[in-house]
Amino acid sequence: QVQLVESGGGLVQAGGSLRLSCAASGGTFSRYGMGWFRQAPGKEREFVAAITWSGGNTYYADYADSVKGRFTISRDNAKNVVYLQMNSLKPEDTAVYYCAAALLPVGSRDARSESQYRYWGQGTQVTISS
Repeated sequence: QVQLVESGGGLVQAGGSLRLSCAASGGTFSRYGMGWFRQAPGKEREFVAAITWSGGNTYYADYADSVKGRFTISRDNAKNVVYLQMNSLKPEDTAVYYCAAALLPVGSRDARSESQYRYWGQGTQVTISS
């Protein structure tokens, strides 16, 4: 069983930055694919970013087109934490952000589907004012 706890959400102005954290407990963290998803009011939850294990100490990062170049996903396996650095924030980034964990085949680069993730955090609110 893996427990995930997000933090770092808040209210910032457009153009600002936030860093979300997701602390994991239980399981072998380094082998889990970790994803960030978000859900805006009245919309379905959508993929934001994922970081998956390619074997050894190599990880692969993937991003939704809407955040590519602005968001960076990273992980600290020693601390069992995955981060989402969000820069150049826009009002359309306003959403509840969820962290999720999945055991994926080594080398898998396809981690965009919610159905792949077994464990989810409770979410953290991010609000961007214009």
